[in-house]
Amino acid sequence: MYAPPCATRGTLWFSPATGRRPTGSAENGGCSDRVREEAPGSSAAGHAERATGRSGRSHGCPIIKSVTKTTAPPRVGGLFAGRSAPLHSSALRRAAPALLAYAGVRAVVLLTLFVWSAAADRDAYQLLSARWDSLWYARIAADGYGHTTRLADGTTHPDLAFFPLLPWLERLLSAVGPWDAAAAGVLVSALASLAAAWGLFAIGEHLHGRRAGVLLAVLWAAMPVGIVQSMAYSESLFTALAAWSLYAVLTERWVWAGSLAALAGLTRPVGAAVVAALWITAAARLYRARRLSPRVVAGLALAPLGWFGYVVWVAMRRGSWTGYLDVQAEWGNGFDGGLAFAGFIGGYLTGPWPGPLAGVALLLGVALVVGGLVLCVRARQPLPLLVYAGTVVLLALCAKGYFGSKPRLLLPAFPLLLPPAVALAGARTRTAVAVTAGLTVVAAGYGAVWLLGSGPP
Repeated sequence: MYAPPCATRGTLWFSPATGRRPTGSAENGGCSDRVREEAPGSSAAGHAERATGRSGRSHGCPIIKSVTKTTAPPRVGGLFAGRSAPLHSSALRRAAPALLAYAGVRAVVLLTLFVWSAAADRDAYQLLSARWDSLWYARIAADGYGHTTRLADGTTHPDLAFFPLLPWLERLLSAVGPWDAAAAGVLVSALASLAAAWGLFAIGEHLHGRRAGVLLAVLWAAMPVGIVQSMAYSESLFTALAAWSLYAVLTERWVWAGSLAALAGLTRPVGAAVVAALWITAAARLYRARRLSPRVVAGLALAPLGWFGYVVWVAMRRGSWTGYLDVQAEWGNGFDGGLAFAGFIGGYLTGPWPGPLAGVALLLGVALVVGGLVLCVRARQPLPLLVYAGTVVLLALCAKGYFGSKPRLLLPAFPLLLPPAVALAGARTRTAVAVTAGLTVVAAGYGAVWLLGSGPP
């Protein structure tokens, strides 16, 4: 029968969220080895489902396991599987199917790009490593900050708009290896995309089982704009850091969560979404429990250091506390609540044919994203995932510039893929394979057309 932690002496309490049991006697908060069995429809199971959205899982809400002997911790397929061995070989073996499937999808997408580029007499490697934002990151890696491009209309684009972690890594790798900053950027993205796929698998497995975790990683690989995951851009690096930070929150490793959130905040402006996820989750916990542990407080203190530190540094460099906002304004970016984007769509809808067709497609895309977020809420995803996904979507859709880049800005919003991953996990294997294969074909074709186009992705 369910009861609050340590409310009943002689009861064994076990938290699947952390994979550990408390130690000590019943008098000091520990427990004995004898437990009572709970039926799937009992109050204990119902409490677990309300707390996590999955029967038998808990994030800080212990449940009584249905065993008659000492309870063993479950296997967790994540990077933080066990305090004594943060990177355990068994965790990598569990994640191997997800990583192999992810790599297979990416290989198909890249092969299509290289074949298509050759047919169009274009250099696929140059498209991945030395165009658009990739050039800015490589220049920062080589020369540091301080470059400003002046356009023909007199507007300026300062490089302070780009956060520093990716160029730092490019500089480090180019200093120790036989490659330049551009090649280092591609290498960072390749490694980071695998780390991101592993993080997505860990979250999916933790919440809904191994099959859902594999499919979550595969669906992220097969996104139409997934080609960006292989470019010298910061999306893969950011998604890896964000995913593992959120996984650390789900498994009660708050210092890890805060440290990774700080690094995510050094990677992209949307690092604020990871900070928001941690802080709002902690605020909800404080409201319920009226206290926070020292580890939670430490994680919360670490989380904003990267994002806030860079914004303050830009402000000091520009001599204005609104320095970073000024930089974004020079690039034509900013936050206007989506008014400019709405006007952009309206221009297509009211313009000459085939503009209305493009406008309808844009509306359907927005509806798909918003509908996915609603599904996440209805599925009762854990609070940190909801806050993170909602913030990423809000910042992407409500930014007033670079409308063609909005699909790329939504790439880190991986919790939106969790409901379809869970649905496919419950389907027949041949159905899941057919769906993911079809999505891979679409991603391969769309990615090639997108990169071979004239505008920046």
